[in-house]
Amino acid sequence: MTSPRPTSTESESKVGLPPEAYEAIPGEEYPPYVPAEREIPELTLKAIILGILIGVVFGAANAYLGLRVGLTVSASIPAAVMAIVLFRAMRGGTVLETNIVQTVGSAGESVAAGVIFTIPALFIWQRTDPSIRIDALEITMLALLGGLLGVFFMIPLRRLLIVREHGKLPYPEGVATGEVQVAGEAGGKRGRLVFAGLGIGALYQLLSNSRGFSLWPEEPSQRLPAKAEIAGSFTPELLGVGFIVGPRIAAIMFAGGALGWLVLIPLINLWGGQQVVYPGTVPIAEMGSGEIWSNYVRYIGAGAVAFGGMVTLIKSIPTIWESFRVGITQMGSATTEGTVPRTARDIGMKWVIAGAALTALAIWLWPGVPVNLLAAVLIGIFAFSFVTASSRIVGLVGSTSNPVSGMTIATLLLTSIIFVALGLGDEPGARVAVLSIGAVVCIAAAIAGDTSQDLKAGFLLGATPWKQQIAEMIGVISSALVMGGTLLLLDRSYGIGVEGGLPAPQGTLMSLVIDGVLNQNLPWSFVLIGVAIAAFVEFVLRLPSLAFAVGLYLPVALSTPIMAGGLVRWIVERKAEASEVADQREAGILFSSGLVGGAALLCVVIAVAIYFFGPEDVSQAPGWVVGYDWMGNFASLIGTLAFAALCYLRYRTAKLQRVGFGREVDR
Repeated sequence: MTSPRPTSTESESKVGLPPEAYEAIPGEEYPPYVPAEREIPELTLKAIILGILIGVVFGAANAYLGLRVGLTVSASIPAAVMAIVLFRAMRGGTVLETNIVQTVGSAGESVAAGVIFTIPALFIWQRTDPSIRIDALEITMLALLGGLLGVFFMIPLRRLLIVREHGKLPYPEGVATGEVQVAGEAGGKRGRLVFAGLGIGALYQLLSNSRGFSLWPEEPSQRLPAKAEIAGSFTPELLGVGFIVGPRIAAIMFAGGALGWLVLIPLINLWGGQQVVYPGTVPIAEMGSGEIWSNYVRYIGAGAVAFGGMVTLIKSIPTIWESFRVGITQMGSATTEGTVPRTARDIGMKWVIAGAALTALAIWLWPGVPVNLLAAVLIGIFAFSFVTASSRIVGLVGSTSNPVSGMTIATLLLTSIIFVALGLGDEPGARVAVLSIGAVVCIAAAIAGDTSQDLKAGFLLGATPWKQQIAEMIGVISSALVMGGTLLLLDRSYGIGVEGGLPAPQGTLMSLVIDGVLNQNLPWSFVLIGVAIAAFVEFVLRLPSLAFAVGLYLPVALSTPIMAGGLVRWIVERKAEASEVADQREAGILFSSGLVGGAALLCVVIAVAIYFFGPEDVSQAPGWVVGYDWMGNFASLIGTLAFAALCYLRYRTAKLQRVGFGREVDR
């Protein structure tokens, strides 16, 4: 027998979710934080607006980060913390409104992840094939349709994965997001950590960025004998990523980078000599370390990443099959009618089916999405399969370990093979069609994982499912609308997939996979070397091969600062008292999330200024702030305003504490 549930005001001032949140009990018996019989503000206009703003911010930041290092950072917890702080500053907002904010806001990160894993291939192809057209509307439609498909396919799975599997599927990010929203201290010290990271990350980026003040080298490097090289791009976003992923994953990634740049490049240099080895066009002896990496080591890394992604996917096959089987049998169980409690009302199944059908029809008929009927059918099959898989996998291991890239590679490989088998591989638009299929599936799988975590947080808090599902769609739509413009800005200002620009590792890998299968011209010897290396790491060393492979595939300048960030976390955890390790780790992750967001957002601001006011040939104008005085003033103003906002927030929080408001959150 559970104790009487508190009122909404009382429940929001308590610390922690009910203990049943962590117990393996039937989901129908779980007493939510806000009882089902209570009606408090939830899907309000101010929550939607704040969520959209936060979603756009984190979406743009993660787009830059993903193009830089090939991964993104979950936005759920930072979005929840920012919502709490902003609501307290506005002197209003319930815990369920906060949950709507993070539901809308976190969608931006997932849309960005799906987009930057695939769409950059179009930018890479366009540099050699002017017939490929890229515009913001096309990217927007792919993001929008893929995101909506992911939400629609996930809705029927909520009762199975979130309710029936309560206590069995932990959904770590969802539970953590719920705890943050009800923890009394979340709105005070923790909120300031996020905003402090935003300000410091933006300032550092402004001072060091080669398109900013460029006061010190952005990426120092040191050449070693036999063309080996070590380098490090010690920027706030990469250091923050290292802290977030932790010392183990950071070390594994760095090991991959070290193998590539300290071992493989010297070996290829010594082995090649005066030979001209495909895909290179000059003797290896005449190549620099960067050229050896681009022509050979990159393909080794691609083989390793493909193997790591496929192994992760194969390990998930039992989960995929079980989720797919049960998902089919349970599709008609969701309802909003009758005497169903508020906390169990999903969007009606007739609306879900209609929405999914219309989305699939739009994918086939919309002229900006170059797919035929076959491609539309493949999208439906792969999307539902991998949405089901993604939704369950994140329940087991969290969003960070969700093998979305492996699912995408599997989709591209199978689709390319089908196209070749049907004689469609030589068609002019074949590779764009294959990429479009992979992009929609990738975005759908990424959004499904995010939706699952959000619905888990809502289940624990006592949110109304259909309102959260509407909020998720709003987040997808608002983020998709700006994603196309964001990528065009970043390409114009930095260059996507070009040397010295944003390497777009995942998008480059997808382009290699598609081109290699359709044209049958992959340098398979180097790809198979990468497969063998990843297999050794996975089965002999018993290490996660995907993390190692990503490090091997990336330039060493990116994995070095990630390793440094991981070391900082290791030191923090080692020096903290045993009882304080969890608090110190969480504080560091929140601050690191701010660093990532602040530094990446400043790069987006710089990109906007360059796009509208910079020189035509950006590569010839390093340090554009110095060359354009008024731009320097503009950038300085941005940094000043960021720190002014930080100082005001600190003053405001201190003032509220003195008058007694929020003393629970800062004790």
